[in-house]
Amino acid sequence: MPELPEVETTKNGLVKLLSNKRITRVEIRNPNLRWRVVDSIKSDLNNRTIQSFSRRGKYILFNLDKGYLMIHLGMSGKINVLDINEPLKKHDHFILYFKNEVMRFNDPRRFGSIFYLKDLSHKLLNNLGVEPLDESFHENYLFEYSRNKTQNVKAFIMDSKVVVGVGNIYACESLFKTGINPRTKANKISKQRYLNLTENIKKVLTKAIKAGGTTLQDFARVDGKPGYFSQELSVYGREDKNCFSCNGKIRRIFQNQRSTFYCPKCQK
Repeated sequence: MPELPEVETTKNGLVKLLSNKRITRVEIRNPNLRWRVVDSIKSDLNNRTIQSFSRRGKYILFNLDKGYLMIHLGMSGKINVLDINEPLKKHDHFILYFKNEVMRFNDPRRFGSIFYLKDLSHKLLNNLGVEPLDESFHENYLFEYSRNKTQNVKAFIMDSKVVVGVGNIYACESLFKTGINPRTKANKISKQRYLNLTENIKKVLTKAIKAGGTTLQDFARVDGKPGYFSQELSVYGREDKNCFSCNGKIRRIFQNQRSTFYCPKCQK
């Protein structure tokens, strides 16, 4: 599933290609995504100009001259900006037309979502936690928030009501760099270790954004190229391989129906 760096990378690509462009037509080829794409979105978006782009959590926001287009990539979604004559591909479900190009939302598993919003008060945005790269994600935030939390620390930092966008890959990597066992209860971790974890979450996410995100299976950037952070992963996807720090074996366990990768020697 695309996580914050992949969504930020997609957003940054759209900024370069579609800012100040006017939408000339909207086509819904398959409305059956996670939530049905309503037909009225065609009239809502037609002739609207994209003034800028932003991101909230894993949602990409097209800031229009009237309202907003909000897209979530889901588990396998991709956005590509192509020449208007480029042949259609299987799973191209939603298309924005411009003067000389098209933007296509391609989603094989159809867990993505597309909404037109009159304002940013929406059920999917209202309960989101802080942005991990903003000042609101300060050095004491996780420690203070965790005092009554008995869930494991990995689930805690992946909770979008706590902090947005720290998905499975980046949670594993951040915990490894901080030397925290992912099974530790959130309220059992010291203030200093949370300070270190906060710094490492910021570092890992920033580095991943600079690398264009992580491509494991489906993700591709707007220009069709993969993300290269997969080449820098320390533990994620490295079960039974040697740890880069201690030469021990990376272990894989399951937590909250997700794979967790960690080093038992480095993360105690």
